Amino acid sequence: MEETLIPVVAIAVLFIGFPWLIFHYITKWKQAKTLTSSDEKLLDEMHEVARRLDDRVCTIERIMTAENPNWRQQCLTGREEAPRMLPEGDR
Repeated sequence: MEETLIPVVAIAVLFIGFPWLIFHYITKWKQAKTLTSSDEKLLDEMHEVARRLDDRVCTIERIMTAENPNWRQQCLTGREEAPRMLPEGDR
């Protein structure tokens, strides 16, 4: 009895268990590859926030330019004089 049971179980595991396990995880991998509706909603919200922030930066730049047309050059020269926090190789 034991002599026939071990080969039957081994063949069942080999031809049924392993393919089922492989196809199960392939299916899970394909499902995880797609965006869920909550992921899409989050991306839409992040896009809207980024667009609003871009509008705000443009508004601030217009105000700064109206008050001082040379503010960009002053910011750039001030930035070059400040010491860098990162080493040269980490740019």
